[in-house]
Amino acid sequence: MITFESVSKTYPGGTQALENLDLDIATGSFTVLVGPSGCGKTTSMRMINRMATPTSGRVLVNGQDVAEIRPVSLRLGIGYVLQNGGLFPHRTVIDNIATVQRLLGLDKKAARAKAYEALERVGLNASLAKRFPAQLSGGQQQRVGVARALAADPPILLMDEPFSAVDPIVREELQQEVRRLQAEIKKTIVLVTHDIDEALLLGDKIAVMAPGGTLQQYATPHEILTRPANGFVGSMVSKDRGFRALSFSTLDEFSSTALPPRGADGRISMAAVAPGWMLDLDPEARTALWINEAGTTFPAATMVRRGDSVRSALDAVLASPVSAALLLDANDVPGAYITLEDLAPHLRPSPVAGA
Repeated sequence: MITFESVSKTYPGGTQALENLDLDIATGSFTVLVGPSGCGKTTSMRMINRMATPTSGRVLVNGQDVAEIRPVSLRLGIGYVLQNGGLFPHRTVIDNIATVQRLLGLDKKAARAKAYEALERVGLNASLAKRFPAQLSGGQQQRVGVARALAADPPILLMDEPFSAVDPIVREELQQEVRRLQAEIKKTIVLVTHDIDEALLLGDKIAVMAPGGTLQQYATPHEILTRPANGFVGSMVSKDRGFRALSFSTLDEFSSTALPPRGADGRISMAAVAPGWMLDLDPEARTALWINEAGTTFPAATMVRRGDSVRSALDAVLASPVSAALLLDANDVPGAYITLEDLAPHLRPSPVAGA
């Protein structure tokens, strides 16, 4: 448990970075601090490992005031991921990752063994181990930064806008990787971002902060979307609010239609949803092509699963030339399809208050 008790921070000159923050972050949770520049979100996070100190109030980790813990001892037990990776340019990837284990007293061989485990955990190939940071892409550098933070198996992981320096495609991949990791390792993660979509995607709970360092709302993503506490929070989530809310419902209860049997030519007629259209399905390669009457093919690039969100299903349906998305079975083979008509009864507005 991480606890902020009436924490304020005023810098010399009178600038108020944080005002009377009370916040409880549960062990094993993923908490996102979100807000515009100057709202105190990074300052708050840096107080957890004493890289910033309160003017008043206390920050506690598992009931102990961090001000009473030696900074080095505290930081060795807290992983920290920086915006640009923060890697040592003169060290190889594997030695960057092994840094904390070496500081903890492990010999080089043991530290590198743990570093290789962390490298694999974040989805990087061992062939990158001997490279230097300058030889990596931005996304690879960021994964190395996450691996270094995880290598010593700290109970707490702090992430300071870790994906803002990479392009949108890599950013989405890294976000999904962090979601996968958290489901596996269940650390107490505190992430700072200015991107409300990123906060809604990643957080178990979101702390929305306003300029001047005041906490506006601390709640689940669904509650932030459907019951914003005030106009400030409402303004942050107002764009595409209804579409975003679909991320919190899954396809588990939705109806679908089994794919028809193959015809003599091996193709599947999709006349029920789009007259003249066929489906060419290769279950072994797990690929599918939509084919129109003229013989033009369109890859079925996006397929969905039962556990996917209604938002992802709607996106897949709208992107399909036949207004239907293929539904994968337990073996990741398309066995059914879902249409806009299947989704329509569930696309009703959520109750909204406070905006």
